[in-house]
Amino acid sequence: MGRTVPIDPITRLEGHGNIKVIFNDDGTFKDIFLQLPDFKGFEKFCEGRAVEEMPGLTQKICGVCPTAHHIAGVKALDDLFNVTVPAAAKCIRELMHHAFIYEDHLLHFYFLGGPDFLVPENHPPHHRDFWNVIAHLGDEFGKRMLRTRRRVRELHAAISGSPLYPVCGLPGGVSKHVTQAKKSEFKKISQEALDFAQETIALFHDRVLCHSRFSALLANTAFENHTYYMGMVDEQNQLDFYDGVLRVIAPDGHEFCRFSGSAFQSHLAERVDAYSFMKPLYLKKIGWQGLCDGSSSGIYRVGPLARLNVADRLSTPLAQVELDHMIHYFGGRPFHHTFAYHWARLVEVLYAAEKMVALTSSAQLTDPNIRNLPVAIKGAGTGICEAPRGTLIHHYTSTNNGIVKDINLLVATQNNGAAIQLSLLNAARTMLTKEPFSDDMLNLLEMVFRSYDPCMACATH
Repeated sequence: MGRTVPIDPITRLEGHGNIKVIFNDDGTFKDIFLQLPDFKGFEKFCEGRAVEEMPGLTQKICGVCPTAHHIAGVKALDDLFNVTVPAAAKCIRELMHHAFIYEDHLLHFYFLGGPDFLVPENHPPHHRDFWNVIAHLGDEFGKRMLRTRRRVRELHAAISGSPLYPVCGLPGGVSKHVTQAKKSEFKKISQEALDFAQETIALFHDRVLCHSRFSALLANTAFENHTYYMGMVDEQNQLDFYDGVLRVIAPDGHEFCRFSGSAFQSHLAERVDAYSFMKPLYLKKIGWQGLCDGSSSGIYRVGPLARLNVADRLSTPLAQVELDHMIHYFGGRPFHHTFAYHWARLVEVLYAAEKMVALTSSAQLTDPNIRNLPVAIKGAGTGICEAPRGTLIHHYTSTNNGIVKDINLLVATQNNGAAIQLSLLNAARTMLTKEPFSDDMLNLLEMVFRSYDPCMACATH
Protein backbone atom coordinates (compact mmCIF):
# COMPACT_ATOMS: atom_id res chain seq x y z
CA MET A 1 0.00 0.00 0.00
CA GLY A 2 2.99 2.32 0.25
CA ARG A 3 3.50 5.07 2.79
CA THR A 4 2.09 8.57 3.32
CA VAL A 5 4.31 11.32 4.69
CA PRO A 6 2.24 14.28 5.95
CA ILE A 7 3.33 17.89 6.25
CA ASP A 8 0.61 18.92 8.68
CA PRO A 9 0.01 21.72 9.24
CA ILE A 10 1.66 23.73 6.53
CA THR A 11 2.87 26.99 8.00
CA ARG A 12 3.29 30.72 7.43
CA LEU A 13 0.20 31.20 5.32
CA GLU A 14 -3.38 32.46 5.73
CA GLY A 15 -5.78 29.69 6.68
CA HIS A 16 -5.21 25.98 7.21
CA GLY A 17 -3.96 23.12 5.07
CA ASN A 18 -1.66 20.13 4.80
CA ILE A 19 0.40 18.32 2.21
CA LYS A 20 0.40 14.55 1.83
CA VAL A 21 3.32 12.92 0.01
CA ILE A 22 2.59 9.36 -1.18
CA PHE A 23 5.34 6.77 -1.76
CA ASN A 24 5.17 3.35 -3.42
CA ASP A 25 6.03 0.12 -1.57
CA ASP A 26 9.59 0.32 -2.88
CA GLY A 27 10.06 3.83 -1.49
CA THR A 28 9.80 5.66 -4.79
CA PHE A 29 7.69 8.79 -5.11
CA LYS A 30 4.09 8.25 -6.23
CA ASP A 31 1.99 11.40 -5.75
CA ILE A 32 1.43 14.55 -3.70
CA PHE A 33 -1.75 16.31 -2.57
CA LEU A 34 -2.44 19.76 -1.16
CA GLN A 35 -5.47 19.37 1.09
CA LEU A 36 -7.55 22.27 2.42
CA PRO A 37 -9.90 20.90 5.10
CA ASP A 38 -11.92 24.04 5.93
CA PHE A 39 -15.38 24.85 4.63
CA LYS A 40 -17.27 28.12 5.16
CA GLY A 41 -20.24 28.15 2.80
CA PHE A 42 -20.35 31.92 2.22
CA GLU A 43 -21.91 31.57 -1.22
CA LYS A 44 -24.85 29.70 0.27
CA PHE A 45 -25.63 31.62 3.44
CA CYS A 46 -25.51 34.97 1.59
CA GLU A 47 -28.63 33.95 -0.30
CA GLY A 48 -31.74 35.82 0.84
CA ARG A 49 -29.83 38.78 2.28
CA ALA A 50 -29.85 42.35 0.98
CA VAL A 51 -27.31 42.66 -1.82
CA GLU A 52 -25.91 45.88 -0.28
CA GLU A 53 -24.62 43.72 2.59
CA MET A 54 -22.24 41.77 0.36
CA PRO A 55 -19.15 44.06 0.39
CA GLY A 56 -19.25 44.03 4.18
CA LEU A 57 -20.21 40.40 4.64
CA THR A 58 -18.02 38.62 2.08
CA GLN A 59 -14.86 40.32 3.36
CA LYS A 60 -15.26 38.33 6.59
CA ILE A 61 -14.05 35.33 4.58
CA CYS A 62 -10.54 36.50 5.40
CA GLY A 63 -8.74 38.46 8.10
CA VAL A 64 -5.80 39.32 5.85
CA CYS A 65 -7.30 40.40 2.51
CA PRO A 66 -10.74 41.86 3.38
CA THR A 67 -10.09 45.09 1.47
CA ALA A 68 -9.88 43.24 -1.84
CA HIS A 69 -13.24 41.56 -1.16
CA HIS A 70 -14.73 44.93 -0.20
CA ILE A 71 -13.46 46.53 -3.43
CA ALA A 72 -14.66 43.65 -5.66
CA GLY A 73 -17.98 43.60 -3.79
CA VAL A 74 -18.71 47.29 -4.12
CA LYS A 75 -17.70 47.25 -7.79
CA ALA A 76 -20.20 44.41 -8.28
CA LEU A 77 -22.84 46.65 -6.71
CA ASP A 78 -21.88 49.51 -9.05
CA ASP A 79 -22.54 47.16 -11.94
CA LEU A 80 -25.70 45.62 -10.48
CA PHE A 81 -27.23 49.06 -9.81
CA ASN A 82 -25.92 50.39 -13.12
CA VAL A 83 -24.34 53.45 -11.51
CA THR A 84 -21.16 55.33 -12.45
CA VAL A 85 -18.71 56.23 -9.70
CA PRO A 86 -17.53 59.88 -9.48
CA ALA A 87 -13.86 60.52 -10.13
CA ALA A 88 -13.22 61.46 -6.49
CA ALA A 89 -14.73 58.23 -5.18
CA LYS A 90 -12.68 56.18 -7.64
CA CYS A 91 -9.55 58.02 -6.51
CA ILE A 92 -10.35 57.33 -2.83
CA ARG A 93 -11.06 53.65 -3.48
CA GLU A 94 -7.83 53.28 -5.47
CA LEU A 95 -5.75 54.91 -2.74
CA MET A 96 -7.19 52.58 -0.13
CA HIS A 97 -6.64 49.56 -2.38
CA HIS A 98 -3.02 50.39 -3.23
CA ALA A 99 -2.25 51.06 0.45
CA PHE A 100 -3.71 47.66 1.29
CA ILE A 101 -1.68 45.81 -1.36
CA TYR A 102 1.49 47.61 -0.29
CA GLU A 103 1.05 46.66 3.35
CA ASP A 104 -0.04 43.10 2.56
CA HIS A 105 2.96 42.43 0.29
CA LEU A 106 5.29 43.58 3.08
CA LEU A 107 3.51 41.16 5.40
CA HIS A 108 4.43 38.29 3.11
CA PHE A 109 8.02 39.35 2.55
CA TYR A 110 8.92 40.00 6.20
CA PHE A 111 6.63 37.60 8.06
CA LEU A 112 5.51 34.69 5.82
CA GLY A 113 7.51 33.72 2.72
CA GLY A 114 10.50 36.02 3.00
CA PRO A 115 11.99 34.48 6.17
CA ASP A 116 12.94 31.42 4.08
CA PHE A 117 15.59 33.65 2.50
CA LEU A 118 16.11 36.52 4.96
CA VAL A 119 17.18 34.17 7.77
CA PRO A 120 20.62 32.56 7.22
CA GLU A 121 20.62 29.16 5.59
CA ASN A 122 22.23 27.42 8.57
CA HIS A 123 19.21 28.23 10.75
CA PRO A 124 16.68 25.37 11.06
CA PRO A 125 13.31 25.83 9.36
CA HIS A 126 11.48 26.48 12.64
CA HIS A 127 13.70 29.54 13.20
CA ARG A 128 12.58 31.15 9.95
CA ASP A 129 10.17 33.63 11.46
CA PHE A 130 9.77 37.36 11.88
CA TRP A 131 11.76 37.54 15.11
CA ASN A 132 14.79 35.89 13.55
CA VAL A 133 14.44 38.14 10.49
CA ILE A 134 14.71 41.15 12.81
CA ALA A 135 17.59 39.56 14.72
CA HIS A 136 19.40 39.22 11.38
CA LEU A 137 18.51 42.62 9.89
CA GLY A 138 18.76 44.65 13.11
CA ASP A 139 16.33 46.29 15.51
CA GLU A 140 16.42 49.68 13.80
CA PHE A 141 15.43 48.19 10.47
CA GLY A 142 12.67 46.21 12.14
CA LYS A 143 11.31 49.37 13.77
CA ARG A 144 11.26 51.21 10.42
CA MET A 145 9.44 48.33 8.78
CA LEU A 146 6.81 48.12 11.53
CA ARG A 147 6.38 51.90 11.58
CA THR A 148 5.89 52.01 7.81
CA ARG A 149 3.28 49.25 7.85
CA ARG A 150 1.51 50.95 10.76
CA ARG A 151 1.48 54.32 9.02
CA VAL A 152 0.10 52.84 5.80
CA ARG A 153 -2.50 50.98 7.83
CA GLU A 154 -3.48 54.29 9.47
CA LEU A 155 -4.01 55.80 6.01
CA HIS A 156 -6.11 52.80 5.06
CA ALA A 157 -8.19 53.04 8.25
CA ALA A 158 -8.78 56.77 7.81
CA ILE A 159 -10.35 56.09 4.40
CA SER A 160 -12.04 52.77 5.07
CA GLY A 161 -13.48 53.58 8.51
CA SER A 162 -11.91 50.51 10.12
CA PRO A 163 -8.37 49.24 10.79
CA LEU A 164 -9.26 45.85 9.31
CA TYR A 165 -12.67 45.53 7.65
CA PRO A 166 -13.60 48.50 5.40
CA VAL A 167 -17.05 50.04 5.73
CA CYS A 168 -16.66 52.93 3.28
CA GLY A 169 -17.75 51.38 -0.02
CA LEU A 170 -21.26 52.15 -1.29
CA PRO A 171 -22.87 51.45 -4.65
CA GLY A 172 -22.01 54.51 -6.69
CA GLY A 173 -19.18 55.80 -4.50
CA VAL A 174 -17.85 56.03 -0.94
CA SER A 175 -19.21 57.26 2.37
CA LYS A 176 -16.74 60.02 3.26
CA HIS A 177 -14.64 62.55 1.36
CA VAL A 178 -10.98 63.38 2.05
CA THR A 179 -10.23 66.77 3.60
CA GLN A 180 -7.24 68.91 2.65
CA ALA A 181 -5.68 68.21 6.04
CA LYS A 182 -6.03 64.46 5.55
CA LYS A 183 -4.64 64.77 2.03
CA SER A 184 -1.48 66.42 3.38
CA GLU A 185 -1.10 63.65 5.95
CA PHE A 186 -1.67 60.97 3.31
CA LYS A 187 1.04 62.52 1.10
CA LYS A 188 3.58 62.26 3.92
CA ILE A 189 2.66 58.64 4.62
CA SER A 190 2.83 57.76 0.92
CA GLN A 191 6.31 59.26 0.60
CA GLU A 192 7.43 57.28 3.66
CA ALA A 193 6.01 54.17 2.00
CA LEU A 194 7.92 54.89 -1.20
CA ASP A 195 11.18 55.45 0.69
CA PHE A 196 10.82 52.14 2.52
CA ALA A 197 9.83 50.33 -0.69
CA GLN A 198 13.13 51.41 -2.23
CA GLU A 199 14.94 50.29 0.91
CA THR A 200 13.24 46.89 0.69
CA ILE A 201 14.25 46.51 -2.97
CA ALA A 202 17.87 47.29 -2.02
CA LEU A 203 17.67 44.75 0.79
CA PHE A 204 16.35 42.10 -1.60
CA HIS A 205 19.23 42.67 -4.00
CA ASP A 206 21.87 42.68 -1.24
CA ARG A 207 20.59 39.88 1.01
CA VAL A 208 18.50 37.58 -1.19
CA LEU A 209 19.07 37.88 -4.94
CA CYS A 210 22.86 37.83 -4.62
CA HIS A 211 22.82 34.91 -2.21
CA SER A 212 23.94 31.60 -3.72
CA ARG A 213 20.99 29.71 -2.23
CA PHE A 214 18.33 31.86 -3.88
CA SER A 215 20.16 32.17 -7.20
CA ALA A 216 20.59 28.38 -7.26
CA LEU A 217 16.84 27.94 -6.78
CA LEU A 218 16.16 30.39 -9.63
CA ALA A 219 18.44 28.32 -11.86
CA ASN A 220 16.70 25.03 -10.99
CA THR A 221 14.19 24.07 -13.68
CA ALA A 222 12.36 21.78 -11.22
CA PHE A 223 10.64 24.93 -9.99
CA GLU A 224 9.54 26.19 -13.40
CA ASN A 225 6.02 25.83 -14.73
CA HIS A 226 5.26 26.99 -18.27
CA THR A 227 1.64 27.97 -17.71
CA TYR A 228 -0.78 30.59 -18.95
CA TYR A 229 -1.01 33.84 -16.97
CA MET A 230 -3.93 36.15 -16.19
CA GLY A 231 -4.10 39.67 -14.79
CA MET A 232 -5.87 42.99 -15.13
CA VAL A 233 -4.56 45.69 -17.49
CA ASP A 234 -5.71 49.06 -18.81
CA GLU A 235 -6.23 50.01 -22.46
CA GLN A 236 -2.46 50.34 -22.97
CA ASN A 237 -1.83 46.92 -21.41
CA GLN A 238 -0.35 48.53 -18.32
CA LEU A 239 -0.80 46.94 -14.90
CA ASP A 240 -3.93 48.09 -13.08
CA PHE A 241 -4.91 46.81 -9.62
CA TYR A 242 -8.33 48.47 -9.55
CA ASP A 243 -9.85 48.65 -13.02
CA GLY A 244 -9.50 47.34 -16.56
CA VAL A 245 -9.93 44.11 -18.48
CA LEU A 246 -8.56 40.65 -17.83
CA ARG A 247 -5.75 39.66 -20.17
CA VAL A 248 -4.47 36.08 -20.56
CA ILE A 249 -1.15 35.28 -22.17
CA ALA A 250 0.09 31.89 -23.32
CA PRO A 251 3.29 30.22 -22.08
CA ASP A 252 5.20 31.67 -25.04
CA GLY A 253 4.02 35.21 -24.17
CA HIS A 254 1.50 35.90 -26.91
CA GLU A 255 -1.97 37.16 -25.99
CA PHE A 256 -4.41 34.26 -25.69
CA CYS A 257 -7.53 36.28 -24.88
CA ARG A 258 -8.84 39.37 -23.11
CA PHE A 259 -12.27 39.91 -21.63
CA SER A 260 -14.25 42.11 -19.29
CA GLY A 261 -15.10 40.92 -15.82
CA SER A 262 -18.73 40.36 -16.78
CA ALA A 263 -17.61 37.76 -19.36
CA PHE A 264 -15.66 35.60 -16.90
CA GLN A 265 -18.09 32.66 -17.15
CA SER A 266 -17.23 32.24 -20.83
CA HIS A 267 -13.52 31.91 -20.07
CA LEU A 268 -13.04 30.38 -16.60
CA ALA A 269 -14.40 27.20 -15.07
CA GLU A 270 -14.22 25.59 -11.62
CA ARG A 271 -13.60 21.93 -10.88
CA VAL A 272 -13.96 19.81 -7.74
CA ASP A 273 -11.16 17.74 -6.19
CA ALA A 274 -12.39 14.98 -3.91
CA TYR A 275 -9.62 15.57 -1.34
CA SER A 276 -10.00 19.34 -0.81
CA PHE A 277 -12.63 22.05 -0.30
CA MET A 278 -10.84 24.37 -2.73
CA LYS A 279 -12.26 24.37 -6.27
CA PRO A 280 -9.38 25.10 -8.67
CA LEU A 281 -10.03 27.06 -11.87
CA TYR A 282 -8.89 26.42 -15.44
CA LEU A 283 -9.27 28.03 -18.86
CA LYS A 284 -12.57 26.88 -20.33
CA LYS A 285 -11.46 27.18 -23.98
CA ILE A 286 -8.67 24.64 -23.39
CA GLY A 287 -10.36 22.48 -20.80
CA TRP A 288 -9.01 20.50 -17.89
CA GLN A 289 -6.11 18.33 -19.07
CA GLY A 290 -4.73 17.32 -15.68
CA LEU A 291 -1.68 18.55 -13.79
CA CYS A 292 0.56 19.45 -16.69
CA ASP A 293 1.88 22.66 -18.17
CA GLY A 294 2.42 23.96 -21.68
CA SER A 295 0.08 25.47 -24.25
CA SER A 296 -2.21 22.43 -24.29
CA SER A 297 -2.95 22.72 -20.55
CA GLY A 298 -5.76 24.84 -19.16
CA ILE A 299 -3.77 25.71 -16.04
CA TYR A 300 -2.97 29.39 -15.53
CA ARG A 301 -1.45 31.53 -12.82
CA VAL A 302 -2.38 34.87 -11.24
CA GLY A 303 -0.75 37.20 -8.72
CA PRO A 304 2.43 39.29 -8.84
CA LEU A 305 4.37 37.04 -11.25
CA ALA A 306 1.41 36.69 -13.59
CA ARG A 307 0.65 40.42 -13.52
CA LEU A 308 4.22 41.31 -14.51
CA ASN A 309 3.98 38.79 -17.35
CA VAL A 310 0.62 40.05 -18.59
CA ALA A 311 1.34 43.79 -18.45
CA ASP A 312 3.43 45.17 -21.31
CA ARG A 313 4.78 47.78 -18.93
CA LEU A 314 4.16 49.59 -15.64
CA SER A 315 2.88 53.14 -15.40
CA THR A 316 5.29 54.18 -12.62
CA PRO A 317 8.98 54.83 -13.41
CA LEU A 318 10.82 53.27 -10.44
CA ALA A 319 8.84 50.03 -10.62
CA GLN A 320 9.43 49.88 -14.38
CA VAL A 321 13.20 50.16 -13.81
CA GLU A 322 13.04 47.23 -11.37
CA LEU A 323 10.90 45.23 -13.81
CA ASP A 324 13.50 45.88 -16.53
CA HIS A 325 16.17 44.58 -14.15
CA MET A 326 14.11 41.44 -13.60
CA ILE A 327 13.60 40.95 -17.36
CA HIS A 328 17.35 41.30 -17.93
CA TYR A 329 18.12 38.80 -15.14
CA PHE A 330 15.87 36.12 -16.64
CA GLY A 331 16.69 36.94 -20.25
CA GLY A 332 13.15 37.97 -21.16
CA ARG A 333 9.53 37.25 -20.37
CA PRO A 334 7.33 35.42 -19.51
CA PHE A 335 8.85 34.59 -16.12
CA HIS A 336 8.04 30.94 -15.42
CA HIS A 337 9.99 30.35 -12.21
CA THR A 338 7.83 29.96 -9.11
CA PHE A 339 10.40 31.49 -6.76
CA ALA A 340 10.41 34.62 -8.93
CA TYR A 341 7.07 35.45 -7.26
CA HIS A 342 9.12 36.92 -4.38
CA TRP A 343 10.87 39.40 -6.65
CA ALA A 344 7.67 40.24 -8.55
CA ARG A 345 5.91 40.95 -5.26
CA LEU A 346 8.52 43.56 -4.34
CA VAL A 347 8.25 45.19 -7.76
CA GLU A 348 4.56 45.61 -6.92
CA VAL A 349 5.42 47.07 -3.50
CA LEU A 350 7.37 49.79 -5.32
CA TYR A 351 4.57 50.22 -7.87
CA ALA A 352 1.88 50.52 -5.17
CA ALA A 353 3.91 53.13 -3.28
CA GLU A 354 4.42 55.20 -6.43
CA LYS A 355 0.70 55.01 -7.17
CA MET A 356 -0.08 56.16 -3.61
CA VAL A 357 2.18 59.18 -4.08
CA ALA A 358 0.46 60.02 -7.37
CA LEU A 359 -3.05 59.56 -5.97
CA THR A 360 -2.37 61.74 -2.92
CA SER A 361 -1.16 64.48 -5.29
CA SER A 362 -4.36 64.39 -7.34
CA ALA A 363 -6.81 67.30 -7.08
CA GLN A 364 -9.63 64.76 -7.45
CA LEU A 365 -8.87 63.25 -4.05
CA THR A 366 -10.53 66.10 -2.11
CA ASP A 367 -13.47 66.68 -4.44
CA PRO A 368 -16.62 66.47 -2.24
CA ASN A 369 -18.62 64.80 -5.03
CA ILE A 370 -18.12 61.25 -3.82
CA ARG A 371 -21.32 59.38 -4.75
CA ASN A 372 -23.91 58.99 -7.46
CA LEU A 373 -27.11 57.47 -6.09
CA PRO A 374 -28.43 54.31 -7.81
CA VAL A 375 -31.79 54.71 -9.54
CA ALA A 376 -32.16 51.30 -11.22
CA ILE A 377 -31.26 47.66 -10.74
CA LYS A 378 -30.06 45.25 -13.43
CA GLY A 379 -30.46 42.06 -11.44
CA ALA A 380 -26.82 40.96 -11.87
CA GLY A 381 -23.44 42.58 -11.35
CA THR A 382 -19.78 41.64 -11.54
CA GLY A 383 -16.85 43.28 -9.78
CA ILE A 384 -13.18 42.48 -10.35
CA CYS A 385 -9.95 43.75 -8.85
CA GLU A 386 -6.42 42.53 -8.33
CA ALA A 387 -5.98 41.22 -4.78
CA PRO A 388 -2.41 40.80 -3.49
CA ARG A 389 -2.56 37.11 -4.38
CA GLY A 390 -4.19 37.58 -7.79
CA THR A 391 -7.42 38.26 -9.62
CA LEU A 392 -10.59 38.37 -7.51
CA ILE A 393 -14.09 38.18 -9.03
CA HIS A 394 -17.42 38.78 -7.29
CA HIS A 395 -20.64 38.05 -9.18
CA TYR A 396 -24.06 38.74 -7.61
CA THR A 397 -27.58 38.12 -8.91
CA SER A 398 -30.58 39.58 -7.12
CA THR A 399 -34.31 40.03 -7.24
CA ASN A 400 -35.84 43.31 -8.40
CA ASN A 401 -35.99 44.24 -4.71
CA GLY A 402 -32.24 43.77 -4.25
CA ILE A 403 -32.35 40.44 -2.41
CA VAL A 404 -29.50 38.03 -3.20
CA LYS A 405 -30.53 35.05 -5.31
CA ASP A 406 -27.01 33.76 -5.96
CA ILE A 407 -23.39 34.81 -5.53
CA ASN A 408 -20.25 33.37 -7.08
CA LEU A 409 -16.83 34.26 -5.72
CA LEU A 410 -13.69 33.32 -7.65
CA VAL A 411 -10.72 34.12 -5.44
CA ALA A 412 -7.02 34.42 -6.23
CA THR A 413 -5.90 31.16 -4.63
CA GLN A 414 -8.58 29.27 -6.59
CA ASN A 415 -7.10 30.74 -9.76
CA ASN A 416 -3.69 29.52 -8.63
CA GLY A 417 -4.98 26.27 -7.15
CA ALA A 418 -4.06 23.93 -9.99
CA ALA A 419 -0.73 25.70 -10.53
CA ILE A 420 0.20 25.27 -6.86
CA GLN A 421 -0.54 21.55 -7.14
CA LEU A 422 1.51 21.35 -10.34
CA SER A 423 4.44 23.19 -8.73
CA LEU A 424 4.41 20.81 -5.77
CA LEU A 425 4.19 17.78 -8.05
CA ASN A 426 7.09 18.82 -10.26
CA ALA A 427 9.26 19.69 -7.26
CA ALA A 428 8.47 16.42 -5.47
CA ARG A 429 9.15 14.35 -8.60
CA THR A 430 12.62 15.85 -8.75
CA MET A 431 13.59 15.97 -5.08
CA LEU A 432 11.80 12.96 -3.58
CA THR A 433 12.71 10.28 -6.09
CA LYS A 434 13.18 7.66 -3.39
CA GLU A 435 13.29 7.44 0.38
CA PRO A 436 15.10 8.34 2.58
CA PHE A 437 14.86 12.11 2.24
CA SER A 438 15.73 14.98 4.55
CA ASP A 439 13.53 17.41 6.42
CA ASP A 440 15.09 20.16 4.30
CA MET A 441 13.52 18.56 1.22
CA LEU A 442 10.08 18.62 2.81
CA ASN A 443 10.62 22.21 3.90
CA LEU A 444 11.48 23.10 0.31
CA LEU A 445 8.00 21.91 -0.68
CA GLU A 446 6.54 24.38 1.81
CA MET A 447 8.73 27.09 0.30
CA VAL A 448 7.21 26.27 -3.10
CA PHE A 449 3.60 26.86 -2.05
CA ARG A 450 4.57 29.87 0.10
CA SER A 451 5.91 31.58 -3.03
CA TYR A 452 2.29 31.99 -4.15
CA ASP A 453 1.30 33.60 -0.82
CA PRO A 454 -1.85 31.44 -0.84
CA CYS A 455 -4.88 32.35 1.25
CA MET A 456 -6.50 29.07 2.21
CA ALA A 457 -9.21 30.93 4.14
CA CYS A 458 -10.37 32.63 0.93
CA ALA A 459 -9.93 29.54 -1.21
CA THR A 460 -12.36 27.51 0.93
CA HIS A 461 -15.01 30.26 1.19
